[in-house]
Amino acid sequence: MEALMMSAVGDPSVLQLQQVDEPTIEQPTEVKVRLSAAGVNPIDTKIRRGGLLQGDRFPVILGCDGAGEVVEVGAAASRYQLGDKVWFCHGGLGLEPGNYAPFNVIDERWLAPMPANLSYIEAAAAPLVLITAWGALYHRGRLQAGQTVLIHGGAGGVGHVAIQLAKIAGARVITTVSSPEKERFVRSLGADEVIIYPTENTLERLLMLTSGRGADLVFDTVGRDVFLSSIMMTAHFGTVVSILDPGAFDFQEARMRNLSIAFELMLTPMLRNLPEARDEHRTILQRCAQHIEAGKLVIEVSKVFSLAQGAAAHAHMEAGHTQGKLVLTL
Repeated sequence: MEALMMSAVGDPSVLQLQQVDEPTIEQPTEVKVRLSAAGVNPIDTKIRRGGLLQGDRFPVILGCDGAGEVVEVGAAASRYQLGDKVWFCHGGLGLEPGNYAPFNVIDERWLAPMPANLSYIEAAAAPLVLITAWGALYHRGRLQAGQTVLIHGGAGGVGHVAIQLAKIAGARVITTVSSPEKERFVRSLGADEVIIYPTENTLERLLMLTSGRGADLVFDTVGRDVFLSSIMMTAHFGTVVSILDPGAFDFQEARMRNLSIAFELMLTPMLRNLPEARDEHRTILQRCAQHIEAGKLVIEVSKVFSLAQGAAAHAHMEAGHTQGKLVLTL
């Protein structure tokens, strides 16, 4: 088969199509999937630039997110039958093959049935961001109906599904975006208030919208500077959740506010081989599928690339300000 291989650490040009052997089932609980699409996520570009998170041998196949059809099942695999449509987030960190390829072989416990009303392209865009947003809001943030949540970067991959999951929970959603066009987009997803951060002071506007109190939960999807400023945006006894490493910072104000500081890294079950958390990922995808099929949750795909255009997809993502998700068709 022809897969998009990462031959070394470097710029997008290190992604090249190569002929490799088609994967085969080796364990009885594994399932072989013919992939129709693979999601492109920031973690893919970070690995390409900075190095593998697992293993040290090149070339490797990147891509954590995938969607496709079951074409073969192992002797002890009982959850799926030939022809079943599945979506999942697994592989692509360096040790196990990712999904920038026509086929992958995966333990059935990582897979979940695709929502009936999603295309393969939409389904491939969704697992990593859905699991991340769900974990950040519901597990780490303990979001409750009636609370106010501030979601930084609401038009992005994680942000746009976080807005919808927060509304499903009954929260008031305030979000930040970079342009009036993105304001219209996030309002269509249910955002109650929108702050256009290049032209508005985010802290001042948030305090005005919350009568000086701040948000009960602040969700940082951007990084260090936003995380640090989020402490002043969080109500006393509230929670800040980040999906990125903020580096060293002064805890004094967070301590004075009695804040809970939490982190969400949905890759942990893969990196630490935690089977119970793997099962939780499948459960999250099943719950999200119910919301998608009920019309309460949509997946925004802003641009689709062919597998041969994988380097261009990485370059597009690294240019910044992508709305929703990018996907490779296989």
